[in-house]
Amino acid sequence: MATIDVLLPGFSFSTDSGRPAFCAVTLVESQGRRIVVDTGHAGRRRELTAALERRGLREADVDAVVLTHAHWDHAQNFDRFVNAPVVLHPRELRYARAPHANDWATPPWTGAALATHRVEEAVEGDELAAGVRVIELPGHSVGSIGLLVETEAGTACIAGDAVHSAASALAGEPPLVFGSAPLARESVARALAAADAIYPGHDRPFRLIGGEPHYLEPFALTITNLAPDREGLRFDPSAPAPWTMPGAER
Repeated sequence: MATIDVLLPGFSFSTDSGRPAFCAVTLVESQGRRIVVDTGHAGRRRELTAALERRGLREADVDAVVLTHAHWDHAQNFDRFVNAPVVLHPRELRYARAPHANDWATPPWTGAALATHRVEEAVEGDELAAGVRVIELPGHSVGSIGLLVETEAGTACIAGDAVHSAASALAGEPPLVFGSAPLARESVARALAAADAIYPGHDRPFRLIGGEPHYLEPFALTITNLAPDREGLRFDPSAPAPWTMPGAER
């Protein structure tokens, strides 16, 4: 059986001055093969290395890096894994070389950055290790993928932003769509139907039991250098309205 370990947790929050965009970074191990799924952005570079070191690992010990999609917050640190190929969907790779002008999540240099590394393409059903196979989950981006992982606790889906959070699982759609809104809704349903547990892009892993999310890990986040009584600081718990990139369907 394979195992899943959350190296860096994902969080779902925004500010009126931009998005911290902390995606989940996970480590899948199966019969001695190590796969890191998503790598986060440069602001978490040291934290990623530290998370591996706490497990007695270095980036050089990783056999493959799977990018669920090529958005900046999920892909920036792939270059740390010099011995591991980057695995992503061919449609996502093609798109990264020439992203839509309205796509603020895929910078125009993404394709050039990936060209500096060894890249391997993966599609539906490809087995990356024993009990670890690819599931296509397009919509949030044109070539989003996830991994279905057979664990002792059942089948888990590492879904990236195809299932952004437990809230998006309940809503049946991700909050942001850069590919296709209808496909994004289908992919949420597909991930939920395929797995007992979901490892979302920006939330803690969870199971849906009786239509309610039951989290598998506690929430923990410390914000430094900012006190809750700071003048001008305001908390707004309301979720943003779903957004689809203008021109996405073209």
